[in-house]
Amino acid sequence: MSGEKESLEKLVEKVDELLVVLNKVSEDLRSVSSSIKATLGVKVTQSAPQAAAPVSREVQGKKKAVDDVRLAFPEDLEALLSFQEKSDYIMVKPKQFLGSENFAKIASTVRGLGGEYISAGKDSHFRVPKKL
Repeated sequence: MSGEKESLEKLVEKVDELLVVLNKVSEDLRSVSSSIKATLGVKVTQSAPQAAAPVSREVQGKKKAVDDVRLAFPEDLEALLSFQEKSDYIMVKPKQFLGSENFAKIASTVRGLGGEYISAGKDSHFRVPKKL
């Protein structure tokens, strides 16, 4: 019985390891999906998508660029960030310490949007270029 118990414990460990990997893959896929949706101008929702009323480019204006970037992030990460429009880019700045895992997720999303990280001490931020 002891050998069977050890075998089951090893199996449980392997299943737990697989769950960790699958969760990371799921988070990455969610981030990629959000980035693609933001690039296409599709609103990111958890429920069934709804058709948006057509809006001209003039009406979309500057706020649209900030909203596109904001929508690229899952809600939990979006809550950790502030978004500010600048002349040529959208500045994405952490509201608090992110930790390595959240930083990596945010950096990945920003890179997916064609952006980069600007290391400047207290003024460090992510920069996403505006798209016309």
